[in-house]
This record gives sequence, C-alpha cells and structure tokens, in this order.
Amino acid sequence: MKKVVLAFSGGLDTSFCVKFLGEEKGMEVHSVLVDTGGFTEEEIADIEKKALDLGVKSHYTARVADKYYQECIKYLVFGNVLKNNTYPLSVSAERIFQAVAVAEYAKQLGANAIAHGSTGAGNDQVRFDMAFRTIVPDAEIITPIRDLKLSREEEIEYLISKGVKREWHKSTYSINQGLWGTSVGGKETLNSWDYLPEEAYPTQLTKKKPTEITLEFKNGELKAVNNRRFKNPVDAIRRVHDLASPYAIGRDTHVGDTIIGIKGRVGFEAAAPLIIIKSHHLLEKHTLTKWQQYWKQSLSEWYGMLLHEGQFNEPVLRDIEQFLESSQSTVTGLVHVKLSPYNFQVLGIKSEFDLMSPVFGSYGEMNNAWSGDDVRGFSKIASNQVMIHQKIQELAAKK
Repeated sequence: MKKVVLAFSGGLDTSFCVKFLGEEKGMEVHSVLVDTGGFTEEEIADIEKKALDLGVKSHYTARVADKYYQECIKYLVFGNVLKNNTYPLSVSAERIFQAVAVAEYAKQLGANAIAHGSTGAGNDQVRFDMAFRTIVPDAEIITPIRDLKLSREEEIEYLISKGVKREWHKSTYSINQGLWGTSVGGKETLNSWDYLPEEAYPTQLTKKKPTEITLEFKNGELKAVNNRRFKNPVDAIRRVHDLASPYAIGRDTHVGDTIIGIKGRVGFEAAAPLIIIKSHHLLEKHTLTKWQQYWKQSLSEWYGMLLHEGQFNEPVLRDIEQFLESSQSTVTGLVHVKLSPYNFQVLGIKSEFDLMSPVFGSYGEMNNAWSGDDVRGFSKIASNQVMIHQKIQELAAKK
C-alpha cells in the first residue's frame, strides 16, 4: 500500500483528502499538523481527534514555532520586511514553514507520496509544491482539491456518503491566525472597493485608555517588554500581542501580486509584528549608517519577495540572512511606544550606539566636529562634476 503524508488542518478540504486518498486511491494516509505558533493546545488536540476519526493510519503534530522564529521571523525583523510597505508576510512565511515541516516529516517517514489540500486559485499551492519538490523530489505530489475542482457542496456530499457527519458551516470570513499575524478574507476583499467591517476582525477593541510600553532590543532581537525579560523571543512577541491587541491595532488591507500572476487582496491584523518592525526600524535609523540602511532596504525587499513566492530554499536567502545578521551588531537599545485605539506611535529610543550624538553637533543648531570653511570646501568639490556637466551643456548649446 502506497504511503502518503497529508498536510492536515482539520477543515473541509483536508478532511475530504483523507477519505479520498484512503478509500478512492487505496493509500495509507499519515496526517501531519504543523504548529507555527498559531494553535492552542485545545485546538491541536481537537484536530488530532478529527484526523483519527477520519481513519488516518497515524497523526503527528510538528511543533516548529521556535524554528519558525529562528530561521525566518528573526530575519523579517532584521530586514523590517513589509510587503508593499504594508504586509508583514503573516501567512506567506507561515505557509512556507508548514510546507517544509510536512516535507521533512514525509522524508523521515519514507513516504511514497505527499499531499496538500490547496486549490488551484492561490499562492499556497505553489509554496507547498516547491517545498515538496525541493525536499522530497522523488515523492509523488497529490492535490485532490486542485485536480478534481470540486465545489464545497460536492465535498460535503462526498464526506456524508462516507459517514462523516459534521457541521460544515462556512464562516462569513476566513481567518488564519498565526504567531506573525492573522489574515482575514471575505466578500469585501474580493473586489477593489469595499473594506472589511469591524466585526470581521477576530480581535475587537476592548481598551480605550492610551498607554505606553517599552521594547528592549539586543543585536536586533526583541529581548524585553516593559522591563520583563524573555529567554524565548516567541514569548516576547506574544507579550507585545497581549498588550496591543485589545486596542485593535495593526489592521490593514494588503494588495499585491500573487505568485500566479494576478492581483490579490486580503485583510489582516498584526499588532505585534507591526509594532516590533516599526520600533526596530526606528532604532536602526539611530544606530546604522546611511549606507547600511540603504543596502539593507534593497536586500530586505528582495528577501521578502523571494520568501513570499516560496523560494525559501534558494541559497541566496542564506547569503542575505548573513548580511542582515551582521548589520545588527549595534542595533541595541530601548524603544518607547504609545498604544491607542486602532493605532500606535513610536515615540523615541535610547541606545549607547545612537549616532545622533550631541558630541559632534546638533542638526541645524551647532557644529562641533567641522567648521563653516570645511563645509564650503566640501560643497565645492561635491558639486564639481554637476557644475562641469552644466557648463559643457551650455557651451554645446551655443554652437
């Protein structure tokens, strides 16, 4: 009997896949749930029970939140990565790590085939396919939902015929909650005009009195929140989320180019990622040189694009990560942030590496390390080439 490992979430599509692969294809199905930090223990136990009730040979939960942080989120912070200056790659990065974890488990299990429940309409199919092809290139990739093109109603009818009676109620909004943000999809995100209503977001406004928090970074990593230190950065991220989410901070709509070449739109809420990235970015503005910031921005945009498009295993990403890590040696200090309903403000920083030092001068006020004559000479030399270009153009025009 051919052994297949199935990426399993417990929803309609992957439940259909279990029955279809086992009963129609005659395969030995081994399901795997990948927890990147977005599931509670109760949810994990419930999904395992659903898989076993459906008849899988075995079920495994891969817990990769720490790995997800160390090999991905850390670099998204170092690079201040926001897709189209908006989206912190909440689902993009998470899906890649889920796909990689499934592929690695299939390799460990010695599976002949590997399956996922993606449709043919989105980015996830590409991310899963690419990870599977890279890590287990000899395994057959099976995608029942994409290949059969079944409607939701047809999937439900099939499961009922197999004795699977569950309330397959479709929510008005699709929610994907994760450590690095939550995506929200609905009828409003299927067009270019409408906006998600208040009730679409899983985190509602429950706190209105503004407050201030302090984030402490060391070498670019968040180490403490309000003087409370964390050994595990994942816990630090969760602490920022707990403090900020009651203010309904971090909501927005991302519009971007999908891997398959069409425009896509999705709502999201990402209080912790946005606060951490913006705080980290301000600290960098004070502690990095102009050229460090310039090249970081260029490489970070490239890094985010490749990651979004499923190219996590491309070796050049490891090269960029080395550059990003090297750039963080002085990104250490405190960042002061104000939280208010629906928004936050990064107020200021304190750092021993702050390059805005009054020892050398204060912008527009005083100069201690140079004289007016120094600036006059510098300006003359710096403008020489453009001045020569202008003169040559004027002489040529007179001929």
